[in-house]
Amino acid sequence: MPKKVIPYKTSSLGKKEQVTQMFDKVSSNYDFLNRVLTFGIDISWRKKVVQMVQSQHAKNVLDIATGTGDLAIMLAQSGTDKVTGLDISEGMLNVGKQKVIAANLEDKVSMVIGDSENLPFANDTFDAVTVGFGVRNFEDLEKGLQEIYRVIKPKGTFVVLETSQPTKFPMKQGYVFYSKYIIPTIGKMFSKDKNAYNYLPESAAVFPFGEAFNNILLKIGFKNSKVYPQTFGSATIYQAFK
Repeated sequence: MPKKVIPYKTSSLGKKEQVTQMFDKVSSNYDFLNRVLTFGIDISWRKKVVQMVQSQHAKNVLDIATGTGDLAIMLAQSGTDKVTGLDISEGMLNVGKQKVIAANLEDKVSMVIGDSENLPFANDTFDAVTVGFGVRNFEDLEKGLQEIYRVIKPKGTFVVLETSQPTKFPMKQGYVFYSKYIIPTIGKMFSKDKNAYNYLPESAAVFPFGEAFNNILLKIGFKNSKVYPQTFGSATIYQAFK
């Protein structure tokens, strides 16, 4: 299991509560910083997730850790009949709800508050489940993945987009420098929470990416899990089936 990294080192709250508090604080400028810190490449990564989901003809999709709803909105715009965006942060969801209204997608996208480790849905509900940059924030990774497995229909797909670490020179060294120094510096300049942009790269650094995460998916019970590194390995897409 990955080492537990928390946003607020001196807080007595658990990771789940700290992550909620952190995202509530950064919700107003999260989208802006996300575009800046990834140079906008995250949009192309999300498009690939959408393509994988659509290739399975999924009509009812759950997007966990939906945040401000970028992936949920893209799924709806691509032709998915119904998308449920779930997040633990009310602040992020409030931003997402406004984006859904602006996109005129209220009839296709619903944004609900909820815990990924205790999903408020029946077994075998969704054709597909997606998570974009969220699994590393689970307090109990395996419990969250077990819950996701439970709510996916048999033969349904699970697609994850998550940060990872390049392993080859010189991208590895450049990524370490960027995540250790540049991300926290820019985050402190623009964010209301100085701890958030220390936590995000730290949590990415200890997350079991690549084959390590793939093996966890297989342990949970997923089948035919595949790993798709993106942009020199700075992010990875995983697709698995129930």
